[in-house]
Amino acid sequence: MGIVHRVQIFCDCGMFCGHRSRNFQHNAVMTTLDWHADRDAIALLDTAPESLEIDLAAVRRYRQNRVRQEMAQRGIDALVISDAVNIRYATGTRNMQVFTARNAPSRYLYLTAEHSILFEFTGCEHLADGFETVDEVRPSATASFVAAGSDIADRERTWARDVAGELRSLVGSPELTVGIERLNAGAAIALADAGLTIVDAQQPVERARAIKSPGEIQCIKASLRATERGVQKMAAAIRPGISENELWSILQQSVIADNADYCETRLLNSGPRTNPWFQETGPRTIQPNELVALDTDVVGCHGYYSDFSRTFHVGPDAPTEVQRDLYRTAFEQVHHNMEIIQPGVTFREYSDRAWNIPDRYAANRYYLSAHGVGMTGEYPYLYHHADFAAAGYDGVIEPGMTLCVESYIGAADGKEGVKLEQQLLVTESGTELLSLYGFEDDLL
Repeated sequence: MGIVHRVQIFCDCGMFCGHRSRNFQHNAVMTTLDWHADRDAIALLDTAPESLEIDLAAVRRYRQNRVRQEMAQRGIDALVISDAVNIRYATGTRNMQVFTARNAPSRYLYLTAEHSILFEFTGCEHLADGFETVDEVRPSATASFVAAGSDIADRERTWARDVAGELRSLVGSPELTVGIERLNAGAAIALADAGLTIVDAQQPVERARAIKSPGEIQCIKASLRATERGVQKMAAAIRPGISENELWSILQQSVIADNADYCETRLLNSGPRTNPWFQETGPRTIQPNELVALDTDVVGCHGYYSDFSRTFHVGPDAPTEVQRDLYRTAFEQVHHNMEIIQPGVTFREYSDRAWNIPDRYAANRYYLSAHGVGMTGEYPYLYHHADFAAAGYDGVIEPGMTLCVESYIGAADGKEGVKLEQQLLVTESGTELLSLYGFEDDLL
């Protein structure tokens, strides 16, 4: 096998960032390290998330205050939050996120200007002990067809009357504007029938989540470092004969061992399954000299999303010129668009200046140019120039936003494709790169 040149980067903090591209701009001292194409000799990132000192109570208070500020700006008296991620954002509490997201309302939160009452899944009330962001914990009343059967309409009306009565008591007024999200239709209709003015809670919550505190950035970095370690372990195992599922499981095991929550998607694929994108990981056996593409999508440490994409070459031979051209094109798109992102730039201005996708790759383009990221993918969406008129909306890129810049390059008649993505923070003066896992020199 041939030798592939890699680099290690030691940041100002002394942490090995694992970056492997000579094009990376970073305040660091770089030394080269040769390693064989089978990747057995990759050094793993060794800074544990727990080594970062994070005041999680301060992070929770900041987030809850952000939601309340957004409520006040919009004249919203109370929120009934049932989205598992939004409950975690507003309180820091976590419980069966995937299950409760599918069975709403089985766990929900009342949030007013003065009160926070968590209705926890039956038997789980103890999980919120010690959280200063929760004033009271009560057992939830599940209003779903699975729980109520043919009595669902009565169950929903009873649930809605209880919600309306309690919120009126908390706020001290019979006339209330209440924001809701992720409720089944019958429960939402019943709340309106109970005399509440119902609005969508998505806007205040998403706007709150968009601006991160310094403590949140620490959480995001901890999540990214853990995911980068997992990706390095996964990359070390790439070889002909391993299945996509086996390869993906290595990343899964590593991030869970590092205290991540779960992977939100199954986006790892190989060879002809890299084009078009969005083909989920499966049992296919990886073949020699193919591409392997990955989008991490890890709900990681402290519940924060670790979202970057990389594409690898299996070997043992060198990549083809077609594979290199795909990779270089995606690399160019990501880095061009990263340069556009600056505080004060509008979403429309970003779209106008975004990298123009060549016609042969336009049909299979990624659906976004960039997007917000926090505890999951979030506001804002930044669209390709060609898509702005139909799908785009305006706004301003602000300090404290964390964004992911996307690229997928694969021709409609092509055999393979390349997925690359970087995660960054918008600062007062520019941007800071958050995802530090490297690119592939043999493909550049």
